[in-house]
Amino acid sequence: MSADAATFRQRRGYTWFVLGMLCFVYVLNFLDRQLLSILAKPIQDDLGVTDGQLGRLGGLYFALFYCTISIPVAWLADRSNRVKVVSIACALWSAATIACGLSTTYPQLVMARMAVGVGEAGGVPPSYSIISDYFPAERRGMALSLFNLGPPLGQALGVAFGAKIAAAYDWRLAFILLGGVGVVTAAVFALSVREPKRGAKDVVAPVADTVAATAQSFGSIIRMFFARPVLRLTALASGATQFVTYAMLNFTTLFLMREKGMTLDQIAIWYALLLGIAVSAGIWSSGWLIDRFGPRSRQAYAIVPAVALMLAVPFFIGFVHAPSWPVAMLFLIGPTFFNFFYLSPAVAVVQNSVTAAQRTVSSALLLFVMNMIGLGLGPTFLGAMSDWFRASHPDNPLQLAFYSLIPFYLVAILLHLMVARALRREQAAAQ
Repeated sequence: MSADAATFRQRRGYTWFVLGMLCFVYVLNFLDRQLLSILAKPIQDDLGVTDGQLGRLGGLYFALFYCTISIPVAWLADRSNRVKVVSIACALWSAATIACGLSTTYPQLVMARMAVGVGEAGGVPPSYSIISDYFPAERRGMALSLFNLGPPLGQALGVAFGAKIAAAYDWRLAFILLGGVGVVTAAVFALSVREPKRGAKDVVAPVADTVAATAQSFGSIIRMFFARPVLRLTALASGATQFVTYAMLNFTTLFLMREKGMTLDQIAIWYALLLGIAVSAGIWSSGWLIDRFGPRSRQAYAIVPAVALMLAVPFFIGFVHAPSWPVAMLFLIGPTFFNFFYLSPAVAVVQNSVTAAQRTVSSALLLFVMNMIGLGLGPTFLGAMSDWFRASHPDNPLQLAFYSLIPFYLVAILLHLMVARALRREQAAAQ
């Protein structure tokens, strides 16, 4: 083997190592974020909080800090070392997760939860930008899909380990142990991952990795993002989809335990397996589909998630209506698989539509819109609806609240179809 071939293989191997490290950090990001919903029942029993309070804790309170801080952090990452930003962010949210486990009152848990949002704000946008500088445009769909396996893996591991630890010991210990893993990971990431050259994998000439090259006006990037229909509608469509997905993620465990009769030990096995397999398969499938059909027509980036959401609706209704938890789990495979077809296409559209110097801020703007709508309002809405139904239907308030998510499926489908039209118009204008 020649020296050049060996060097190429080493570089390619390191590229996949970086993607693996970023994915693992994302796993911890989502694991720490979802621990609250996974351990909702023991937290309710211990601290005496309502569904509405849980919804605000996992939704609005977290999202206010997570979304607003992510934009200035992304702007900083576009002008500095993105690897350092990710490692510091991982250390912060992990320490805040430990603080959640040390909380003894609801206000203390609220403050710790907000601190988790502050830390996680610096995780995903710089990661998207780093991946785009390690992988060329024609391979970003799959690379981003592999990175986006972080949420389902984080959810599955959180359910498995979090529920098992809580069942065997205490819910607080789950927060403390998993937060400690994140602190160690942050140090390993900072020491092992190298900052890539900006724009190195783009078709156009690489952007010089200097402050002068990345020092675009913060306001000009924001105006560009919201002025382009494709970017604006992609963010709104993703937000509408996340309204449903985050509402489900934050209350499915509580719903299965309280109204379908599952135990924590059963949750740790069956729900963990379902999340890990179905969501991962959905994200991987969407990445494969857009890499295959995207080069033929950019509309595939919107048609694929729109069709997936159409297919998810009947399965979602079956899940909510099911008389027992085994039947509910079978139906839950459908929406858990199809609900996540939106993520990789949305990220790929944004990453491929802006310059290298705009990617981190543009990713943060995408996350800001979709997380303020989805993460901020979805769980908050579902928790409030459950509290509202409790007065008249004390035995099944969450079931009725879940039915109220169906119209938001329809809104998300319509918005994705509007994205497809905007992509067609932008493609026609470019040609």
